[in-house]
Amino acid sequence: MTNYKDIIQSFTKDDYKNKCVNLHIHTTYSDGEADARNIIEQAIKKGYKKISICDHNTVDAYLKTDILNNDIIIPAVEFDVWCGYVFMHLLGYGIDVNNKELQSFYAKTKKETEADIVRIISTRDIKKLISAIHNAGGIAVLAHPACCWALSLDRFVKKLMSYGLDGLEVYYPYKRHRGIIKFRTAHHVEKIADKYNLIKTGGTDLHTKLLD
Repeated sequence: MTNYKDIIQSFTKDDYKNKCVNLHIHTTYSDGEADARNIIEQAIKKGYKKISICDHNTVDAYLKTDILNNDIIIPAVEFDVWCGYVFMHLLGYGIDVNNKELQSFYAKTKKETEADIVRIISTRDIKKLISAIHNAGGIAVLAHPACCWALSLDRFVKKLMSYGLDGLEVYYPYKRHRGIIKFRTAHHVEKIADKYNLIKTGGTDLHTKLLD
């Protein structure tokens, strides 16, 4: 079995900065514009080491295409979930997309993968979700932490760590609306990741057809 945790931990800041790795990509299976197979083709042509398609609350990109068999892929998903008063996105990397426990957390309708107003009414339990990600062989990573509206990001991360959080999305461009609705700097996020020895990941949160 592939050890995705070790692979992700081997990536450097330059890997993300120089567009060799992109672990945050959305497709038409959620709210993105990209075709899953085409994204793979683009990544191979551009010389990427690894990429992850992490659609909102679904792994249909893997279940309904043959992309999972490509060595460039690290299987992933992005869940909408509340932790107390904070609405957040939790990335699960290296998961078994067929895991029965994790299946109960996937979207039941297409609207649950693309409509903000529907996705924000999430009833997923954060503790059980992180446990399910682990039981599916994956690691749990907080997406775009600088946009979390927690009063103290440090305390919020510590709380998530007590539930089993493995990492933070550190190398993230904060473009689109997340470049405006942002409460901390990427440097602040990186300092927290270093402070607690968390796994550092990165990606562009691609929603368009062309790979960054």
